[in-house]
Amino acid sequence: MSAPTPAGLEIATFLPAHFDQWLPLAQAYKTFYETVLPDEAYAHTWQRLLQADEVYGFGAWVDGRLVGITHYLFHVNVWTAPVCYLQDLFVDPAARGAGVAGALIHRVGQVARERGAPRMYWGTHHTNARARRLYDQVGDNKGFILYNYKMS
Repeated sequence: MSAPTPAGLEIATFLPAHFDQWLPLAQAYKTFYETVLPDEAYAHTWQRLLQADEVYGFGAWVDGRLVGITHYLFHVNVWTAPVCYLQDLFVDPAARGAGVAGALIHRVGQVARERGAPRMYWGTHHTNARARRLYDQVGDNKGFILYNYKMS
């Protein structure tokens, strides 16, 4: 399934010069999920994305401005070949509704298919109604509930 690409939208991997555009979107994403990270965490993640070794990312640009980001990885699966986890997806609020998020999801899905992943999955908060409307169109909600082990 290919994504209809909004006019003027370019999906590409990150280059070192993109950091200053990526950082505010990455911070806004973490703020949305009420997560506070030190500057070093963003710098470390950026370097991992540039190395494209275990952690990958795409940006969505419209007229030279970064308006959306996604980060993903592949991990082993007990029963199948490695699967793709789309960990982060964020679109600048001013660019929402134009197909940017869908184009990013489809681009990651294309990579997952090319790498032979039998599945690509992601999660969101149950209150993220706007995103869930898109996710219901491009994916299947299998009804699973995610838990995080209490580490402290």
